[in-house]
Amino acid sequence: MTRKSGFPAVVDANTRVLILGSLPGEASLALAQYYGNPRNAFWRLMEGVLDAPLVPLSYEDRLAALLARGVGLWDVIAEAERPGSLDAAIRDPAANDLVALIDALSALRAVAFNGGTAARLGGRLIGGRVATLALPSSSPAHAARSFEQKAEAWRAISEWLA
Repeated sequence: MTRKSGFPAVVDANTRVLILGSLPGEASLALAQYYGNPRNAFWRLMEGVLDAPLVPLSYEDRLAALLARGVGLWDVIAEAERPGSLDAAIRDPAANDLVALIDALSALRAVAFNGGTAARLGGRLIGGRVATLALPSSSPAHAARSFEQKAEAWRAISEWLA
């Protein structure tokens, strides 16, 4: 089975909230874009957090808008074996160096985990270094909550950006 690798961190010196996913899915990997699957609700959820349009923007402008508001992106897993896109299929994961990144971000106030796998694995790696938020997954595979329920939970990010 082929190992799949994630993307570099999208952060800068002003990053106050770091959103960590698990590992990009097939559509995102094919496009080389965080949350590239159009069915993934991430960008729509972040529109509610930032109270700004993101979906109509180009990918580069979406990333710039996040950074301008103090939001960074990365994944807990650097690489792993995984057929398809489901987190449940992840095997033999190798973690990103979250501790080094967190220690390097002097403005960081919180880490928000996008989904249970990211929260479970990432929480163990970073311990109590920074405040954390465990958010419902933006993935279309996580249908246990409606978009509105997810959006309500995700709005908690705003408090850390103020």
